Amino acid sequence: MSAVLLDDLRAALGAHYVLTGPDMAPWSRDWVGQYSWTPLAVARPASTAEVSEVMRLAHAARMPVVPVTGHTGLSGGTKAEGALMLSLDRLDQIEEIRPDARLARVGAGVILSNLHDAVAEHGLTFPMTFGAKGSARLGGMLATNAGGSNVLRYGNTRDLVLGLEAVLADGRVVDLMSELHKNNTGYDLRHLLIGSEGTLGIITRAVVKLVATPGAFATAMVATPTLDDALILLNRLQEMTGGAVEAFEYMPRAYIETYTKMHPEAREPFDTGHDVNILVELGATAPRDTTPGPDGAVPLSSYLEEVLGGLFEDGLVTDAVVAGSEAQRQAFWSMREAAAEVSLSQTPLVLNDVAVPLDKVGTFLRMAAEAIAVVDAQARDMTVAHLGDGNIHYVVWISDAAHKDPVMEAVEDVVLSLGGSFSAEHGIGVSKLPSMSRRKNGVALDMMRAIKQALDPHGILNPDKTVPSV
Repeated sequence: MSAVLLDDLRAALGAHYVLTGPDMAPWSRDWVGQYSWTPLAVARPASTAEVSEVMRLAHAARMPVVPVTGHTGLSGGTKAEGALMLSLDRLDQIEEIRPDARLARVGAGVILSNLHDAVAEHGLTFPMTFGAKGSARLGGMLATNAGGSNVLRYGNTRDLVLGLEAVLADGRVVDLMSELHKNNTGYDLRHLLIGSEGTLGIITRAVVKLVATPGAFATAMVATPTLDDALILLNRLQEMTGGAVEAFEYMPRAYIETYTKMHPEAREPFDTGHDVNILVELGATAPRDTTPGPDGAVPLSSYLEEVLGGLFEDGLVTDAVVAGSEAQRQAFWSMREAAAEVSLSQTPLVLNDVAVPLDKVGTFLRMAAEAIAVVDAQARDMTVAHLGDGNIHYVVWISDAAHKDPVMEAVEDVVLSLGGSFSAEHGIGVSKLPSMSRRKNGVALDMMRAIKQALDPHGILNPDKTVPSV
């Protein structure tokens, strides 16, 4: 059966685009290095029609299919032992940019940074960014409802999509390529597919929202006495700037020390080390905020300095450095966007991607440190957070791989006690299936299984991912 399927796939796509043997090596392990596998083959269609044909053939053969785009996931969502991998990397066309409507029509294989570059020519941006923007592709971002550093102002990927197109398990194509901001015609199938990690359908195209590129940024590293003070800082900045905060990122002292050891050429943000370090960035488009004055100062940056000065007098800020150049701004961001490099620099480890209410981040960090110490006295956490939306990347370096599951459960206990979520933006994949079984509401799981059964009765779309079996 497999040999027949491979012959049919070669006939449909061309032999060059059906990879087997050593040619599959780039698709045979995850980016983190936690999982490795041997697929049956890797199919690389170039259009929705070809994706449809691949799925039609796989459906007839009852062959499991695992979709993949940029291959930058952190939860094992592309593990594909013996399955057919369907790579969407050739669906990389930016079909249309409509500046007046503030939208773009794009293929699922478009690399995020390429979209940024293309729309920048029109004075626009797709307001989603994170460290892997140079390799992450739109299809995977939609499949996992990816977040990033600008979620505070613009929302998750789900909030930036007007419409999409997807291929179902049996090869049928569902056209939801709406360009409307309001479309109240029954169930929102678009949002059902976004975040489903390829278990309900394979997203092939999308209509995404664009926004005007800020004419100026004001970026600073700010130290506060406590995380509770940082939350007051965030709220003050939002109030005083009319919601202009683009990013509010937390890096504790241990993170900055590890980064500077790995990058000796990098300068620490402050002359004296601080426990709570916040990367804050404001963005503005209005000329009154972006046009330099006679002294060359940009009003937005001057205003940020003024606000921080007032907060310093109130004792809510202990130190601050406002970027005086684009090079200094990029140096701040390089430190933050090295999070994956820093977090994965030691093994064994436990990757926790959690979310808690904003006013409970400090409580979580205190309780989690106490909880993991009970399991592994030598464990060390390496934390970085999108503090503005309560998303904490709580990586734990453990002394023994046997502690992995107990540490993860201990962290989950703390998260759930605070009304949080054990998965914020990285998806479920394989690594968080046990968490779904332990923590997700049973009725909610039954509903998910019913939806999966309705859309994929043979269970061939990314099987054994996201929704645990009964």
